[in-house]
This record gives sequence, C-alpha cells and structure tokens, in this order.
Amino acid sequence: MASSTAQIHVLGGMGFDSSRKPNQHSSRTVFFGQRLGKTSPLNATFLRLAKTKNSNGKGYNVGPMRVVNEKVVGIDLGTTNSAVAAMEGGKPTIVTNAEGQRTTPSVVAYTKSGDRLVGQIAKRQAVVNPENTFFSVKRFIGRKMSEVDEEAKQVSYKVIRDENGNVKLECPAISKQFAAEEISAQVLRKLVDDASKFLSESVTKAVVTVPAYFNDSQRTATKDAGRIAGLEVLRIINEPTAASLAYGFEKKNNETILVFDLGGGTFDVSVLEVGDGVFEVLSTSGDTHLGGDDFDKRIVDWLAENFKRDEGIDLLKDKQALQRLTEAAEKAKMELSTLTQTNISLPFITATADGPKHIETTLTRVKFEELCSDLLDRLKKPVENALGDAKLSFKDIDEVILVGGSTRIPAVQELVRKMTGKEPNVTVNPDEVVALGAAVQLEMSVILCFWM
Repeated sequence: MASSTAQIHVLGGMGFDSSRKPNQHSSRTVFFGQRLGKTSPLNATFLRLAKTKNSNGKGYNVGPMRVVNEKVVGIDLGTTNSAVAAMEGGKPTIVTNAEGQRTTPSVVAYTKSGDRLVGQIAKRQAVVNPENTFFSVKRFIGRKMSEVDEEAKQVSYKVIRDENGNVKLECPAISKQFAAEEISAQVLRKLVDDASKFLSESVTKAVVTVPAYFNDSQRTATKDAGRIAGLEVLRIINEPTAASLAYGFEKKNNETILVFDLGGGTFDVSVLEVGDGVFEVLSTSGDTHLGGDDFDKRIVDWLAENFKRDEGIDLLKDKQALQRLTEAAEKAKMELSTLTQTNISLPFITATADGPKHIETTLTRVKFEELCSDLLDRLKKPVENALGDAKLSFKDIDEVILVGGSTRIPAVQELVRKMTGKEPNVTVNPDEVVALGAAVQLEMSVILCFWM
C-alpha cells in the first residue's frame, strides 16, 4: 500500500498554513525541523518559511510548542521480543531490563497459584505451562476472530471468539479470558518499570511503534494497551519510520533507502528519502501474516511430521510437546544463521506404553531453506510493490536497511542482495533499531508543518 503522505522528519517545531485550520488535513503533508541547540541550514529554512508567504500568498505561522521535561521512552512492542530506548546525553540508548538483557520476550504467563509472570521468566516456564503462557499476542491485537484463524492454530493457548466476534485469550489457571491488549499491557508495564529503574526516574509517557500495515483498530488497541498499563502513549509511529530515524540520525548525504523489516510476526517494506536528518516516506508495503514465527513453524511441522512417520504419534496435538518443539525450532533457526547445520535434541518429548520417546536429529541450512522456500518467495512481492508505489526501480535505491531479528537468516539476506543488487546495511542491531528510532522521535521537540 503506498503512502499518499510524504513525511519528512527532523527536530524542529510545528506550524500551520495560515489559510487552513490547524487540524485540517491535506493530501500531502511535509514535516521539517531539527535538534534543538544544533546549527544547520534547516534553521534558515525554518525561519524563512515562518516569516514569508508562498506563491498563493499563504503564510506559514509557527504554532504553539509544548515542552515536556519528564523522561519519555521509545518502545518497540514486538511480536516475540520488545525493547525500550531513551535519549541519554543526546543519543538514543537501549534500556537494560531487570534481567540485564537489552530485549524482553513479549511473553506473559499465569501460574496455577495465580501469579503473573512477564518476560524471560514467563518464557522459561512455557514448556510446563503451555495453556497459560501467552506469546505472539501482537498477532491478535485489534483483530476479529475471523481474521486470525490460522494464527490461532499456531499457539499453545486457547484463542476464542466473544459474542462480538472479537479475539479473546483463555487462561485456565485463573479462569479468565483476556483481550490481546490486556496481555500486551502487562508487557508494557514491565518495560516501563524496568525503564524507570534504569533511568532512576518515573516513566509515564512513551512513543510506541507498530507495523506499517496495522489498521486503525490495531493502532487503537495498541494505544489502549498503554492506557491499561498506566502509560500515556504520546504517539504511535510505524516501525520502518522509526528504523529510518535510527539509521539516518547523523546522515549527511541525500539517499533513497529501502527499509526491509522482517520481525517475528509481520513484514514491512518502506522506501524513504533521507538526508541532513530529514526523512521522507515515499511508500510502504508489507504482509501482516508473515514473520519469524512462520519460519519457526516450518521446522516444527518438519519435526512433528518425521516423528509421526517414525512413531505414529502426532505431537502437534500435545500442547506441552508443541511448546518444546517451538522452542527447539527457534533455537535451530538462530543457530543456522551462523552454522551450516545444527543438532536438535528433545529427550522425553512424549511417552507411550513402550516407554519414553525422544527426538534426536540434524537440520541443515539447505534443508531449512527448502522448508521455507515459499515464505522466501512471499518476501519478494511487497518489495516490488513498495518500489512501484514510489515510482522507483532498484537502481534508484542507494542503501538497503535490514530490520528485525528474522533478517539474520542468511537466505533472507541473500534474497535482498539478489533483488536489490546492494549489500544490506546492518550497522545497527536489527533487534534494537526500532526502539532506538522511537527514542529519536522523542527529540522532535519542534516540527514545522506546511502544505504544498
């Protein structure tokens, strides 16, 4: 889907065409600005436009500014992992969580005693508590049950429909049904609590990122999750835009950049023009049903199929076995990013009257790529669509940015190389770049806005 709005982001102030009402939208909006305290040619542009009139005699009046003194964070609320960043000393910095990690699993669990677990501790106990451990919840947020039938089959907990057709997640441990945003709120709460400890001050406001293809319902549900967590979500921004902010923060030359964002549950492609800290989004495209979870599932299905052939037992019907298969699949996928083959060992995966059964096998990178060949093919169309919508060809692209942990898959990187003819830029950690960009967004204290 092309973006009809060209957005240019830097750090500056907000102004309005004096002939329009401040909230009146136009078919094209352009944002200018720059970081406070820095000198750049953009200052002159800002002042000139604020004082002069355009060819139609319309003035550009600088609107009111709001200065926020309290600490605000940028949050990447991911499908599989989440991250938080804040501006420290004028630079975006990842916030370390209570466990000392730079990312937090987007996992929430409830024990039989009613205790709530969030993050790594929830992920660790998922094997023994699969029906009460909620992961990949981002796939369900703001969705109707009719839209997520396939996703519902890929998780170990029960996904049901309420009387209005909305998605509910059932938690047998406490006999309760949750909306997806209620689970996401628990993740947000931990992220904010950890950020408050890291920064040594209370955090109550944030910029939260979402996939570019999230619709209004999904964006509203994400904001609701923040409200439930006691957090004021100042702004919802697209993940590719956040990533471009992180990569382009100190860029000097004008470039056309393709942002290739393959996360745990969604795939987004954006084409942007970047230069002098200015970011113009030309187009976006993507697939809301494609991500790292799907690559994991191919390994899960392969393991289950082989086991059923050898033992006559369908492990996909065993919730606990399915959870162990999913964990093993994710581990194998990650190892195959650096190794050409990996061993998968799952002792006591199940038991029969004849005794315990085990899985002991080897998965090669070649076999993994074969299992995922159709998923790799699905990555091509959104890239082509994004370029087409921007009315560009691959030769017009100066740089390709990879975002999201799933871009570490060698076959994905090779596909990008072949399609674009460019070596992908991975100078910023793909797991952290979106949160870092969200933090950069926080520095946009002033935005000059005019209509063309």
